[in-house]
Amino acid sequence: MLKGEHYIDLPQSDLWYYPNFLTDTQATAYFNTLKSTITWQHDSIKLFGKTHLQPRLTALYGTNEKPYSYSNITMFPHNFTQELQEIKNAIELIEPISFTTCLANLYRNGQDSNGWHADDEASLGNNPVIASVSLGQPRFFHMKHKKDPSLKHKMLLEHGSLLLMKGCTQHNWLHQIPKTKRAVEERINLTFRVII
Repeated sequence: MLKGEHYIDLPQSDLWYYPNFLTDTQATAYFNTLKSTITWQHDSIKLFGKTHLQPRLTALYGTNEKPYSYSNITMFPHNFTQELQEIKNAIELIEPISFTTCLANLYRNGQDSNGWHADDEASLGNNPVIASVSLGQPRFFHMKHKKDPSLKHKMLLEHGSLLLMKGCTQHNWLHQIPKTKRAVEERINLTFRVII
């Protein structure tokens, strides 16, 4: 058990948070290396009939050649880097499944964000496990139930932390990283998943 590990008790979900998944030194080293070595791209998305640049940079890495599609974007994976493989191996010591894919996000400032969504694409299977590693600036992570508007949750995803979303979570909950007017530094989020 990692220090500080705890279960997040929300109905119709299976959520675990590991604030000390990586040490501060490890997390900072990974942040600096990944920021400069990941092949970041800036895609356009279509919302309500209009095309906009995504408010963040992204990249896809995988152990297979399977693409990942969301919001009318199809991404094709690069081969895992040594650092991503190391992080994947560490996650799999906690959650013993073989993750195939990592979607990386770079939030450059407080205006970079990720709107309400669920990771429920068919390519992820019925009850996907999403392992989310946060590096750099802590940002608030919001959740809301798809059917019951009174069910909400907000938490701060810390530098070096791991959030595991499992079971029926994606069926029942939406999540987002909202914009903030506060002056914030850069954040890298690594979301590991299995594409079937």
